Amino acid sequence: MGAYVMIRIIRLGFVLAALASVPSILARRPITFEDLMKVERISDPQVSPDGRWAAYVQGSVDFEANKIVRHIWLMPAEGGEARQLTRGDASDTRPRWSPDSQSIAFISNRGGKSQIWIIPVNGGEAHQLTSLSTEADGVTWSAQSDELLFTSQVYPNCPDDACNQKRLDEAAKRKVKAQVIEELLYRHWDSWREGKYTHLFAVSANGGAPRDLTPGALDSPTWFLGAPDGYAISPDGTEVCFTSNRTGKPAWTTNNDLYLVSVNGGEARNITPGNPGSDASPQYSPNGRYLAYTSQGRDGYESDLLRLRVYDRQTGKVKDVTPGFDQWVASFAWAPDSDTIYFTAPERARQPVFKTSVSAPKAEKIADGMNDEPQAAPDGKWLILTRSSLTQPAEVYRVATSGGTPTQLTHANDALLAELDMNPAESVTTQGALAAEIQSLLVKPPAFDPNGKYPAILLVHGGPQSAWDDAWGYRWNAQMFASHGYVAMMTNFHGSTGYGQKFVEEISGDWGGAPYQDLMAAADYLASLPYVDKTRVGAAGASFGGFMINWIAGHTNRFQALVSHDGVYDNRSMYGETEELWFDEWEFKGVPWDKAASALREKWSPSNFVQNIQTPMLLVQGELDFRVPNGQALQLFTALQRRGVPSKLLYFPDEGHWVLKPQNSQLWYRTVLGWLDRHLK
Repeated sequence: MGAYVMIRIIRLGFVLAALASVPSILARRPITFEDLMKVERISDPQVSPDGRWAAYVQGSVDFEANKIVRHIWLMPAEGGEARQLTRGDASDTRPRWSPDSQSIAFISNRGGKSQIWIIPVNGGEAHQLTSLSTEADGVTWSAQSDELLFTSQVYPNCPDDACNQKRLDEAAKRKVKAQVIEELLYRHWDSWREGKYTHLFAVSANGGAPRDLTPGALDSPTWFLGAPDGYAISPDGTEVCFTSNRTGKPAWTTNNDLYLVSVNGGEARNITPGNPGSDASPQYSPNGRYLAYTSQGRDGYESDLLRLRVYDRQTGKVKDVTPGFDQWVASFAWAPDSDTIYFTAPERARQPVFKTSVSAPKAEKIADGMNDEPQAAPDGKWLILTRSSLTQPAEVYRVATSGGTPTQLTHANDALLAELDMNPAESVTTQGALAAEIQSLLVKPPAFDPNGKYPAILLVHGGPQSAWDDAWGYRWNAQMFASHGYVAMMTNFHGSTGYGQKFVEEISGDWGGAPYQDLMAAADYLASLPYVDKTRVGAAGASFGGFMINWIAGHTNRFQALVSHDGVYDNRSMYGETEELWFDEWEFKGVPWDKAASALREKWSPSNFVQNIQTPMLLVQGELDFRVPNGQALQLFTALQRRGVPSKLLYFPDEGHWVLKPQNSQLWYRTVLGWLDRHLK
């Protein structure tokens, strides 16, 4: 054998060895539930004041312990190797930098209770700052002082922590667990109030007793609509701004206002008294002159257009800095010039980054894609944020404020993703109701064969003023359906965000009208695809999606299987069971004892069409779901069983509106996919 031939063989051997060490596209496999649980969950990136570092939270599933353990990581802001800053079995979250970039305050549940801890970033152990019986959350560090701001749920008539501790001890020892309730909102999402209210506290990073800045039987701050923090501390640490609903009607009004109070306490001053809608999520400009915040114009309508406004602390004047912008402002951040503001907003299944300014208010897009949690660098030249897609979990990216291609900084999931075969979402459009063009995202199975015949699933999102986005998720992950051989279609029907406010509002009072027509047109398109077996198509959804599945069940037999998770079944009883009454009253134009509003509820109530249901149905319900309480699913399941319709109920006594615990999530996917496989394969 000649030398040349020998060299060729050796080189070929090296090439084959290299190829064998890296998973090729052909060797990739469908995602499994175990893979979903291996994903590292990245969130909350925070740029250091000197611009050198980015801290962020990385969560890992501890399946045996049935929880997600989160820790704080640190990496160079320009990119490079990341290092883990906190460790252990407890979870550490919400990193917030000290003004000198030398320390990070964070929330940790070490010892079984959530408290504020501070850790030096250049080495050394974390030390505990608070030790409240009612725990601490949501820590924020002022930009130029040692003052920290945080929240705690306390008994309003307790003057100090010793009183709170005594009340908690008495409650734990009391054998009678009954509650005496005298007002609405007595429970929210998955928790009972139990006589406590959320208050804001201030404490020095050097220690000392925390100071209650918002005493009384009021939630201050008020949580609203999944918005960013409802509070902020001025850069010099002397003043606090917070969101609060002080109308006395927190269950049926959304008239939140912004209040200012000294960091030492005292009387709070309302700075948005003239707006009947919700004013929330304040952020001070770096120079302290302005407060930016989100604002809605109408009371009782949580899905009103979310605008970005700025309050001038010198003049007391308010300015709209997103005039004519027809999408909801989501997360936002000031630039160091105290003029420019960067924000994210939904747009046709994505969430681009936009900018505007106080001096020249006009929204301008600077980065496309699915973005969230922007933070501006001290030099104003770049942003740190998170990005994701239906094929990639969230990672931290760096984006130039002048535009251009984002740079990925974290790579926590690269190795896992290299093993998986996942098809990106395809955008398709169909003609819907009201002469509208309706967008859907289509996800095909791994190793897709265009000549094959696949079962399909129509996924219906909740909200309903929400949307399917080209974004990674864990509870309704479209790739999990595709990996089981389903063509998954995710339709953004009337009421979805990202298509303008008019489109959002066209669902109110018309739940089973235009949205149903949109979905049926999308289902027609799905069934017409040459690679879809139209005799094996199912539909599934949660929350409003669950309502729509219940509505579909009583109005068509076109699907071979249905899955309804936390879905409204009977509109009249739903009003008396849910907690946020403003939503129900707005959507159905009043209270149920009003004749016109009652007629509208009856018109769109799936319970009035249960006699028509023939399609096999799986129902999923959480006992701690106070948004769509368990009576809805139990009523429907009873009717299905009594009528002899093939049906099954998956009931979680320890979950609320969402299934969050890892082992419960495994059972959810196993049961939902098993039900679909049983009837569609």
